[in-house]
Amino acid sequence: MKILVTGAGGFLGVHVVERLLALGYTDIRCFLRDRTKAAPLMKLAEVYPAAQVELCYGNLKSKADCSRAVADVSTVFHLAAGLKGSAAELFADSVVVSRNLLEALEAREERDGISIRETRIVLISSFGVYGVVPLGRGALVDERTPLEEHPELRDPYSHSKLRQEQLFWDYQQKAGFELVVLRPGVIYGPGGGAFSNRVGIKIGPVFFHLGGSNLLPLAYVVNCAEAIVVAGMHPDAAGQAYNVHDDQLPTAAQYLRAYKSQVKRIRSLRVPYFMTMLLAKLLERYHRKSKGQLPAIITRYKASAAWGGSTFSNAKLHSLGWQPIVAAPDAMAQTFAYVRAHAEDK
Repeated sequence: MKILVTGAGGFLGVHVVERLLALGYTDIRCFLRDRTKAAPLMKLAEVYPAAQVELCYGNLKSKADCSRAVADVSTVFHLAAGLKGSAAELFADSVVVSRNLLEALEAREERDGISIRETRIVLISSFGVYGVVPLGRGALVDERTPLEEHPELRDPYSHSKLRQEQLFWDYQQKAGFELVVLRPGVIYGPGGGAFSNRVGIKIGPVFFHLGGSNLLPLAYVVNCAEAIVVAGMHPDAAGQAYNVHDDQLPTAAQYLRAYKSQVKRIRSLRVPYFMTMLLAKLLERYHRKSKGQLPAIITRYKASAAWGGSTFSNAKLHSLGWQPIVAAPDAMAQTFAYVRAHAEDK
């Protein structure tokens, strides 16, 4: 069984490759665009000398590179996606490259005699695909939650991830391959970002704390990678989607207090939800009156999606036998220790 991991050199990708190797999968093709990110994968190959860890360089925007990537693989873990940039860049790096990958898998049948129907694809989606705004404050977000019906009102990242996931479900209906979708919450850990906008937004020297008592759907990167491999390889997971987040979720306020205690003191201002919604309303009004001179950075729809007080369930993931490798308090401590150490290096 040859496994392809796209985005293998990324923050999450390296951990997915490590968990695959740790769980006994030994024939892995790591597809990455940036050669400077190969070092951690090369170290993994040294740790598991009996495994075949192949480094494959290219760009999924290239159909020729996609064709090389999918040759003779039976399972694809598709992690590559746009994380930042303009809406056009995000769609190109998430939706366009995904279509290229799927078309390359379809084209294999004529070239190599391997049908896409014989392939399992594991797609890494996002919590951002859920349509939480109509649910109201405090609603439970699980795999039965409807997908977003108004992605144009959300941020470009959430919009692109929704279109990416819809593309895979549409292709699955047409081509008949096995599809497993993982929807992580906020992926964090050593080497990743310390803050999500679910906690708040920094403007100048002040951190505006908008999350309050809302739960943070944190997914520690090691736990997230374990979930991806467990669900991705589970025989009962085909055709299913799974939320991925840790147990014992902290609130945004608890997370911010822990950061101040374990990393450094920062100047923060608590903004209640009703004030956030009022500010968003005023920004929307000025955006219309100024004919777009001031971007509507925060809208009531975006504010409700990010800070609307949802609760979360990972029970379906647990039903597959997944358990977090690192407990939530230890995960936060390890993350903050890394952030503190690297802040001191600067």
